Amino acid sequence: MMKRIFLAAIVATFAAGSAFADDTCESKAVGKDGKPLAGAAKTSFLKKCKADACAPKAVSADGKPLAGAAKSSFMKKCEVSA
Repeated sequence: MMKRIFLAAIVATFAAGSAFADDTCESKAVGKDGKPLAGAAKTSFLKKCKADACAPKAVSADGKPLAGAAKSSFMKKCEVSA
């Protein structure tokens, strides 16, 4: 009986972990019909998705939004890693 409870707890833990996993831009790149995007549509979507994901993070150490060259540099590095 204890083995069954333990096994159920482990399965539930892994199921919950995958349910709360962060969606990546790649996994969100689907059309309205549910099919994966391809070509220029996918490229455009990925570019916008990565920019949207990085924009809120573009702040300096004192909490002010970055601007100019500092923002451009940050966005370029962030989008590559996103």
